Amino acid sequence: MDPQSIPPDNQKPIQLEADAAAQTAFRESLPPAEWDPSAVPQSAQPQQSLQNGSGEEVRHEMGFFDHLEELRGRIFKAVIALVVMSALCGIFLDFLMSDVLLAPATRLGIKLQNLEVMGQFTLAIQVSVFSGLILSIPFILWQLWGFIRPGLYPKEQRYVGWITVATVFCFLLGVSFAYFIMVPTSLGFTSTIKWGNIENQFAVSSYFSFVLGFCLACGAVFEMPMLSYALSRFGIINPGMLRKYRRHGVVVILILAAIITPTPDPINQMLLAVPLYALYEISILVSKTAKRQRDEAAQLEQTESPQP
Repeated sequence: MDPQSIPPDNQKPIQLEADAAAQTAFRESLPPAEWDPSAVPQSAQPQQSLQNGSGEEVRHEMGFFDHLEELRGRIFKAVIALVVMSALCGIFLDFLMSDVLLAPATRLGIKLQNLEVMGQFTLAIQVSVFSGLILSIPFILWQLWGFIRPGLYPKEQRYVGWITVATVFCFLLGVSFAYFIMVPTSLGFTSTIKWGNIENQFAVSSYFSFVLGFCLACGAVFEMPMLSYALSRFGIINPGMLRKYRRHGVVVILILAAIITPTPDPINQMLLAVPLYALYEISILVSKTAKRQRDEAAQLEQTESPQP
């Protein structure tokens, strides 16, 4: 039969059958270990694409090395952002040192001493890098979000979006609480303790470690509601469990406040214990919301699953 005599509409199925036959013949002519799909002509390889109802491509499958390449690029961008922000903070180092880091000690009249030859230079580098890290966190989270977003469904993207915002908010709230309340109170208490002729002149490196450690610890502790949400979504805990062990939680909160607070006086410990207990009660409400969402998702999955 002359191919030109075949109508154009009927030539495409014949061409597809010929391409499939060519691919099968090529595969059978090689040992299994030598079979390489890339060696087949492009016209003989099956082309697959995921499309939605309007015919638009909605997903693109990436290989393992493609993911590594994208991850490498995003890490490189995050590092560049950190370097740029650290350099920018170095330009405004006087403001960061005088009006931010040293402000609690200055208001209390505490004198700081440098006991190392390279102490102030090292402190300047640490403050610049740490401040640059804080300023670059939004960009770093944006890069992380861009990496994981293609693997999530639209509903999951909404959940991850607001969870990320809430996590950052809780951390910044804890850092602010430590900087404006706990650090000045603790410094005021420790600076009044004197024995004999011993003068309270703190080393600047010790002061920086104290402020930084206190802020990070409070920021981590203020993530309690988000931890409760995550554990409740996975079914590890539930609101009833948190209510049942409320008394045990109070004891743990008091112990945790005593560990984090560097001063032995009960006033400073209660300044931290009261907000922690409030976070515990908020965690119960968050756990209730997470449990309801988990039950709704399980019910929806059961409804959409095909019946045998």
